[in-house]
Amino acid sequence: MKLAKILLVAAFAMMGMSASAQETERVEFNHHWFLQLQGGATYTLGEADFNKLISPAAQVAVGYQFTPVWALRLAVNGWESKGGFGDEPFKNETYKWNYVTPALDLKFNLINAIAGWNPKRVFGMNIIAGIGANIAWNNDDAAEYARYYVMRDLWDGTKVRPAGRFGLDLDFRLSKRVSLNIEGMSNLISDEYNSKHKNSDANLDWYFTALAGLKINLGKVENVIPVAVPVVVEEPAPEPVAPAKVVEKPAVKKVAEMQREIFYQIRETVIPANQKNKITELVAFLKANPETRVNVTGYADAGTGNPKINMKYSEGRAENVAKALTEAGIDAARITVDAKGDTVQPYAENDKNRVTIAIAK
Repeated sequence: MKLAKILLVAAFAMMGMSASAQETERVEFNHHWFLQLQGGATYTLGEADFNKLISPAAQVAVGYQFTPVWALRLAVNGWESKGGFGDEPFKNETYKWNYVTPALDLKFNLINAIAGWNPKRVFGMNIIAGIGANIAWNNDDAAEYARYYVMRDLWDGTKVRPAGRFGLDLDFRLSKRVSLNIEGMSNLISDEYNSKHKNSDANLDWYFTALAGLKINLGKVENVIPVAVPVVVEEPAPEPVAPAKVVEKPAVKKVAEMQREIFYQIRETVIPANQKNKITELVAFLKANPETRVNVTGYADAGTGNPKINMKYSEGRAENVAKALTEAGIDAARITVDAKGDTVQPYAENDKNRVTIAIAK
């Protein structure tokens, strides 16, 4: 039985030598193209009642996500706009024309800028600003009213005018590649857009679009990177041998050791109240064994955040433990501080890797 046990342990040891590390995964952002397909409505600011000035709208956009925060897109928005009257005899009567606005938009992801990139995040919010060219045509309705009403800025044919735009969109993740997208956009254009203005002083015209549809990521949005985690292999116990002749030697003092793990909640670097007793134990041990040193190493879990943010968390955790030791009277020369970020995961359970491990010996 003893021989079989030794052979079994030796076999496991050989397996450990051939595969010295266990692979886990870390996910990083990958820049990528995306497509947006949306439909909705346009409200053109005017004198008629609100509901009279609503018309259909659609938008197609192709963009590139350079970083988790910044993206650039080319969007084509348009369909129909309406103008109206607020005075008799044409009160609440409307006229319509067609338009299309190709625009170049810059998108800023507010959630990723504040909380860091997370591929599993369900909700995203982007601030959008852009410039474009409004191309309008088919203004025959306004020309008909011009026979009875003074239309100071009546235009015909096809008109191209510069337009500025800004707005906000919300993303609700459905899968790695597809999300539900809701967008609101304000568009600013010259006063000639609706063919008229009420006073002699010209004011800029506005139209607003509300759109909903799908955002489709083209290509990979993330890279999966293997992270090597050391595997500890136990050495087989040596075969007992016959006792040799006892020769008395001077006693060798055994070096004392202590290890304590200080655990944290997500985004936490300050030592939790329920973990401070471990600092007290470390301090007592180090004072009782003045020849010992302590190695303090901070970690962060790979399941949340990103490598840059996680490194900062692990550094903060290690530094706060070292600070607590020095404040309790331990000489800083006896303390070594290190941080691994999420590159090393000492525990199989993700949340346990929000930890500082202090080893004194």
